[in-house]
Amino acid sequence: MDLKGKFIVIEGADGAGKTTQANMLCNFFEVNAIDYLYTREPGGTDVGNEIRNILLNFKGNINPITETILYSAARAQLIQDVIKPKLDQGINVVADRYVFSSIVYQGIALGVEEKVVADINKIATESLMPDYTFYIDLNVESSLARITGKKDRIEQRGIDYFKKVREGYISLTKKYPIITIDGNRNKEEVFKDIVEHMGLI
Repeated sequence: MDLKGKFIVIEGADGAGKTTQANMLCNFFEVNAIDYLYTREPGGTDVGNEIRNILLNFKGNINPITETILYSAARAQLIQDVIKPKLDQGINVVADRYVFSSIVYQGIALGVEEKVVADINKIATESLMPDYTFYIDLNVESSLARITGKKDRIEQRGIDYFKKVREGYISLTKKYPIITIDGNRNKEEVFKDIVEHMGLI
């Protein structure tokens, strides 16, 4: 019998509502006494949090390849220290971003060759793929309007960059087993779609 936990990834552009949905899924697991762990990227480990600070707050220029490798390094640590051990213990892992974020943000939107990003991440993740990947699709204008407060280094990139991000995600849904969720609705309707796809209701 396979007792491994399920690996669930929520993807989407900044402001699309992925973190809200990840938190709602964690709350659902909590209420129903289902073991889970929440992770976010970059971060989730001491090393990952240091890398997160560089990626989001560094004031100088970061080369796209450097950015790709930094994200992958944080991910490798998270996989090794947190995600794989929890899955092996039968605990579900809810991840706020994963490999597809790198393929879109650093690959398609910043111009790093998609195969290069994928190959680096294949090493970083030891080829671990999610059981479910949900992409929350929301038009760029609405996504950017939802970003409030001080913007980090990534969020400060212009609308053209985020148009490439959305186009990138849409293109990936045609290549990989990614479930597209319409984000142009209230959060309860979006969440209902997610749990229905997982067979939880």
